[in-house]
Amino acid sequence: MPFGPEEFASQTGVSRETLARLKAYADMLLDWNERHNLVARSTLPDLWQRHFWDSAQLAPLVPDTAKTLADLGSGAGFPGLVLAAMRPELAVTLHEATTKKCAFLQAAADRMGLRVAIENARMEDLPPRPFDVVTARACAPLPQLLEYAHRFMSPNSVCLFLKGQNVGSELTEAAKYWNIEVSQVPSQTDPSGAIVTVRELGPRHVTSQKTARPGRRQPKRRGR
Repeated sequence: MPFGPEEFASQTGVSRETLARLKAYADMLLDWNERHNLVARSTLPDLWQRHFWDSAQLAPLVPDTAKTLADLGSGAGFPGLVLAAMRPELAVTLHEATTKKCAFLQAAADRMGLRVAIENARMEDLPPRPFDVVTARACAPLPQLLEYAHRFMSPNSVCLFLKGQNVGSELTEAAKYWNIEVSQVPSQTDPSGAIVTVRELGPRHVTSQKTARPGRRQPKRRGR
């Protein structure tokens, strides 16, 4: 059975206004993706479940008291733009190193009538700045992702990461470098995936692991 906007609305309970914004986003993504590789073309027939609902399942986990959200490696805007539409009270900052993707993010936000900040820079080049919530999807393996996230966290911050079938091995590897308070719940859209919640994070060593080049998609990321 096809999963489209109405099925998305049924699963998430979004308002008609929010759904209209997300439809405009979807239309723009389909248009831009003809010219730019924003998401894998093979995922477009399942756009509303694979990308929109996958991102939207983070919204209920964002604390009611949160005021700011940083989305790392935003790419085509998942989950950051979806969460900005669903939680408009949040001041959302999208972090993306690729200029053409930042152009799409700005154009999509304008079309949706959303005010978001967009940082076109590699994450390690940005000064530390605390956010209430840090999110990421298909950005990097967890040890690398925690290094990115650490510079955006305060003692009361929460990280919400969408991870795929390698989440167990990534957690094991991350524990070599980080002291973390972590929990996970099953993904609603991927039977092998999970949402990883991090509430406390600190490095085990003065020098963390050698990382891949920041700001780029990792070859072993979750395929979306």
